[in-house]
Amino acid sequence: MPVLTEAPLTDPAAVRREASRRRTFAVISHPDAGKSTLTEALALLARAIQDAGVTHGKSSRHATVSDWMGIEQERGISISSAALQLTYRDTILNVVDTPGHADFSEDTYRVLAAVDSAVMLIDAAKGFEPQTVKLLAVCKARNIPIITVINKWDRPGLDALGLIDDIGERTGMTPVPLTWPAGIAGDFHGLLDIPGKRAFRLEAVDGGAQAATETEVRPAELDPIEAARWVDAEEEAGLVESSNGAFDTAEFAAARQTPVLFAAAAKNFGVSQLLDTLVDLGPAPSPRETLSDAPRPLESPFSGFVFKVQAGQDSSHRDHIAYLRICSGSFERGMVITNQRTGKPFATKYAHRVLGRSREVVDTAWPGDVVGLVNATSLRVGDSLFAEEPVRFPDIPRFSPELFAVARAKDPGRYKQFRRGIEQLEHEGVVQVLRSDLRGDQAPVLAAVGALQFEVAAQRLGTEFNAPTSLDHISYTLAMAVAPESTGVPETFRGGEILHRADGEIIAVFGDKWKVGHFRKDYPGVVLEPIGAAID
Repeated sequence: MPVLTEAPLTDPAAVRREASRRRTFAVISHPDAGKSTLTEALALLARAIQDAGVTHGKSSRHATVSDWMGIEQERGISISSAALQLTYRDTILNVVDTPGHADFSEDTYRVLAAVDSAVMLIDAAKGFEPQTVKLLAVCKARNIPIITVINKWDRPGLDALGLIDDIGERTGMTPVPLTWPAGIAGDFHGLLDIPGKRAFRLEAVDGGAQAATETEVRPAELDPIEAARWVDAEEEAGLVESSNGAFDTAEFAAARQTPVLFAAAAKNFGVSQLLDTLVDLGPAPSPRETLSDAPRPLESPFSGFVFKVQAGQDSSHRDHIAYLRICSGSFERGMVITNQRTGKPFATKYAHRVLGRSREVVDTAWPGDVVGLVNATSLRVGDSLFAEEPVRFPDIPRFSPELFAVARAKDPGRYKQFRRGIEQLEHEGVVQVLRSDLRGDQAPVLAAVGALQFEVAAQRLGTEFNAPTSLDHISYTLAMAVAPESTGVPETFRGGEILHRADGEIIAVFGDKWKVGHFRKDYPGVVLEPIGAAID
């Protein structure tokens, strides 16, 4: 648990001091690269949990605390994002785990709006994969500094030098290793600490359920066979350093250089080195950009924004949690803050720190911290919250959906539950919900980036709201926003239709890009615009 300061909450020096102790970062990767495993290994080493949930991969996971949703546990994937707070070396680490599945890119995009850096996880056997490239592009667009971790070095994989070259080519950043493995992938004996000029052997404890033991070694004193592994490691690390140079803090902060570490998170190898890197090199919170002329200073009165809304984590209470990233000032449980979107006050009586289904009350929080506001049903993703001085942070763009399906309650007698569930999923952003007078409320159109979003939506409607639902896929592949200044907007048209989103946005959906051209000719008064963020 972090040590709370006794300084007055309005003291600017206290705010700056507490902010400097924070590191808020996301863990990003392709599915099955080990994000949840790494998150739990970080928690284990920071003594947040008693033992890690992974001993021999996800198939034998006994208690993965961050993957709480049923479909996550069944398939061994991360769909929802988890946030947890760790204390390590008197530094507060706010870890935001992200959905690994490509179908949930939009949720990951929201999370990346709330962090100051990212840990990019690469599978040693597979290297860069498509979802990693997409997430990397989002990070670079936001100029987020990235720490690269090559994971699963305890399993057969690619050549270390080849992976370093690939990182440089695919990211456009200069990779600078801070650690280097002794032994090839699948024969992981230990690590070189390059800046510290140390070498240490690693041994798993209880199959990875406890922190690994680290024993410092001097290669010159080892037998020739074992010494050869360390000599090879030193030579390879030296080759990379002579080519790519040493670590440079300014280049890292500008996202032009990425420090690289090798790890095997399932055995807790290399995890303590990542923790040290986050503490020593990770950026602390800085003044946040706003829609006004100047960033919001850290010492300004409280402000923050909602980057995620989640319900259903505690089925017995039907709870609803809004995740808030604090940007300035100090947060005190019970304080009354204002929602910029509505202008209405909001009481923060129920503030928690949440990891999966577990939670603890938060009394005080500072810039960089993530707080879960429970039963915050009035809050939406992107809402700016403030005390005293009004502020509006940039909106979090939506993705343009590519898949569409009409949802209907299988049992007409469960329509009220169906409608309540649809409203909840829309509120959370699990899917986009589009409506029209012609289809009516009983047959909303669900719009998604990936097919698994539909599967999650249908499962949650059936289990959480007791409203079994059928989904009839429709052959639209493209959506565009209708600009407010448009005139002569039709209700229907050849090759598509007009739908409405709850936020007032009018959406035109089409079977293909050629239909867009026909539409523009037929309705010259309608101005079409791209929707939100591109994912390519």
